[in-house]
Amino acid sequence: MTRVNILLCDTFPGRLPDFIPNYESLFMDLFVGIGEQVNYRVFQTWQGELPSVINADEIYLVPGSLDAAYDDKPWIVALLQWIEKAYVRGARLMGVCFGHQAIARALGGAVRQFAGGFGVGVRASRVIDRDMKTYFPGQEMRLFYSHHDQVVALPQDAELCATSDFCENESFRIGHQVITFQGHPEFTVAYSRHLLTNCSDDVDPVVRSAALLSLDGMKPQGDIAARFALDVLLNQ
Repeated sequence: MTRVNILLCDTFPGRLPDFIPNYESLFMDLFVGIGEQVNYRVFQTWQGELPSVINADEIYLVPGSLDAAYDDKPWIVALLQWIEKAYVRGARLMGVCFGHQAIARALGGAVRQFAGGFGVGVRASRVIDRDMKTYFPGQEMRLFYSHHDQVVALPQDAELCATSDFCENESFRIGHQVITFQGHPEFTVAYSRHLLTNCSDDVDPVVRSAALLSLDGMKPQGDIAARFALDVLLNQ
């Protein structure tokens, strides 16, 4: 059974609809949906809780947050230091959105707010990684997005997995130890629609309308992205 440690970076108060009990449940449902048997432990990392023991045969998942990975809040600084230590010890790291950015920054990359505005809705990116192409034979990966910040420089040893015109560094990996996504494999159509309808006042109305249309016109592939990520980290 796969052990996944979720380093929770936000609980998104007021942003979760009634049909989602908590943010981490989205990942649990995602992994169940791809047939993976997972044993979970959740750490309240946004409150300073981090794993005191790092096991190289376990996966450490850093998910989304409303905070910025380039911020120097005490809990973010502690997380970045922990990521660097975990990487040196051989831990298997997976990052999503904020987690993608935090892992990049912790390992020597850079993160900035994107001057081109918010990325929301479903977006397609071009798959570059050779292994990833076997999971996405169309060489295109479609995921849900909800972000304003982007990774603008990858860590030294990272290899780009996917890219788009809107976001150059959509996904990267470091061998079989690190895999990250700017998009959200765990999001569902219902949850993304809820966010766009009820929690996107700071998004340009034209951008929001296009994002809502994308939910109907583009089938997301979060399940395939999750399968690829687990297979990378589990060396399958």
